Amino acid sequence: MDLQDQFTSVIKENKGLIFKVAAMYTNSPDDRNDLQQEIVYQLWKSFGSFKQDSKLSTWMYRVALNTAISYLRQTKRRVSTIPLELDADRLAEDYDKTEEEQIQQMYAQIQMLHLLDRGIILLFLEGKKYEEIASIIGITPSNVGTRISRIKEKLRTQLVKQP
Repeated sequence: MDLQDQFTSVIKENKGLIFKVAAMYTNSPDDRNDLQQEIVYQLWKSFGSFKQDSKLSTWMYRVALNTAISYLRQTKRRVSTIPLELDADRLAEDYDKTEEEQIQQMYAQIQMLHLLDRGIILLFLEGKKYEEIASIIGITPSNVGTRISRIKEKLRTQLVKQP
């Protein structure tokens, strides 16, 4: 399998990762598509130099998050909320409108976090261990734990203040 085929396979297997990062850092479908394309482009540019000294998903998250942060800084877009679009096939059979509204409120509050904190909480919500988050973000695992605690408290406070 040549490099291009390997890359295509990796992108297909990890398209959810790319979508999640793009959705966390954009507000509109057009911006999300642009960011997804930029992430794939940056992954392609650096794919040949991936040294495999970390997990592939760790490396992809690192590239995707750095690309998203750079993309926002370059375009000077500051997003205050994000509409959470839930696909019908992703919803459980026992549809709970209250739960959906709570999820939308939580994601809207996450959108108001600093760029780095958004990445940290995204990885945390993905179930990544502190060590992997630290490797992706470039901070110590203890710093990850401290930041996650502060982010959770900030989100709790913001959600309680909402009407």
